[in-house]
Amino acid sequence: MANVITTTVDARGQSCPGPLVGLARALKGAQRGDLLELLATDPGSRSDVPSWAALTGNELLEASERDDHFRYVVRKV
Repeated sequence: MANVITTTVDARGQSCPGPLVGLARALKGAQRGDLLELLATDPGSRSDVPSWAALTGNELLEASERDDHFRYVVRKV
């Protein structure tokens, strides 16, 4: 079965710590194995999201840069 995004957190236009706060809130309601997508424009998210994922034990599956935003996919573990 293909990986399906369960929840998208659109934090474009928010500055730190907005994107991480939104992602953390969404993860609280998520089930183990759920995939969450974070969309952000804050350049600090490039280092914040990987560090946060490592600290919380969640799995960062994707960190990519699009034309006007960054996209992260995190699996809740």
